[in-house]
Amino acid sequence: MGRVGIIGAGPAGLVLASLLSEAGIECAVHERHTRAEVEARPRAGLLEQRTVDLLRGHGLAERLLREGVPHGGCLFLCAGRRVRLDYEKLSGGARHWVYPQQFLVRDLIAHLAEAPGVTLRFASPVRAVQDIETRPALRGTDGIERFDVVAGCDGSRGVARRALPPGRTRETVRHYPYGWLAVLAEVDRPVEEIVYAGHPRGFAGLMPRSARISRFYLQCGPHDTPGMWPPHRVRGELRSRLEHAAELLPRLHRVTECQVLRMRSSVTEPLCHGRLFLAGDAAHVLTPCGAKGMNLAIADAAALADCLTRWLREDDPGAAGAYSASRLHEVRRVQEFSGRLLHLLHLPPDAGEGHGVELRLRQAALDRLAEGGPYAEDFARQYVTCEPRPLPGSLGTLPLPGPAATGTA
Repeated sequence: MGRVGIIGAGPAGLVLASLLSEAGIECAVHERHTRAEVEARPRAGLLEQRTVDLLRGHGLAERLLREGVPHGGCLFLCAGRRVRLDYEKLSGGARHWVYPQQFLVRDLIAHLAEAPGVTLRFASPVRAVQDIETRPALRGTDGIERFDVVAGCDGSRGVARRALPPGRTRETVRHYPYGWLAVLAEVDRPVEEIVYAGHPRGFAGLMPRSARISRFYLQCGPHDTPGMWPPHRVRGELRSRLEHAAELLPRLHRVTECQVLRMRSSVTEPLCHGRLFLAGDAAHVLTPCGAKGMNLAIADAAALADCLTRWLREDDPGAAGAYSASRLHEVRRVQEFSGRLLHLLHLPPDAGEGHGVELRLRQAALDRLAEGGPYAEDFARQYVTCEPRPLPGSLGTLPLPGPAATGTA
């Protein structure tokens, strides 16, 4: 039947373990952090409709459906102009669910604790992955454990990526000239919907989380540090950048988390070599713009579970190559949209006196969204990750301002 070793107990690793258990395939999940640490990490918070449908279909969404909050619209602000995108209507009913990642992780761990054929090992760091072309092994502090297949779901700096043979894989990196200050704060009232604000001082974002906690983003210098952003400066910049929509901003109380995110994306290809497979951040890293990361990671897990089930239960080795090809196709598409959205929301840092022109270009793009029709529908479907519909003629996808500066490594 086969046995799978999974490195990493984030959403990708835990969903993969759940689906493999359901298919009757044994697996062991190795996580270097303790269970308490994993269950407390506040990261993403928006689940796409297809993610919720997947979890519901496998009995993994009971608390999510009971406590999560569905959202079907977002608001764009630019120089006093407001455009509300009803992406639920434009996409044919797809929406997001606000449900913090740590809640989903707790649900999945509780499920796996009772699932047949699954071993959860917390505070169990994997030091190396060996013999990936024959019968792979995970080397940890307690020795070596062998599996038929290993899935690396341990992030972009994990041991799975390092186990890929040099010269047989390629990583493409795109660097963006922006940084985001990511703030989690207690608030006096919830943020009602996602808000994206473009402003000459920089982008600002409001993200729903719960009744008393919200996520805020502020464009900052790519080399800024959290220490440069004390709470009074965060509050002041949010007020300035939302000057035409002050009623949308709740009162911030205690700041519980503050970090600077460097805006970059990367893709490793292929996503498998021998009997080692990559999923989630181990395979690709996206900017947080558009809330794609966790959803893409869970989609990877679902596709990988199907691949490994066909390979290990039905003796179909061709499933391995199909996994990499299909996932890379979607990853590239999502990466391109996330990059265009990122550029729409930011003014070039070197625009100087051309800020006015850049703002008008972004206003023109938002006007196209406000008009509705096929362009707005295409944007909405990409935003919530539905299968895109072709636009009339050869016009391609929604014309937004061009991509940011990029590089490869």
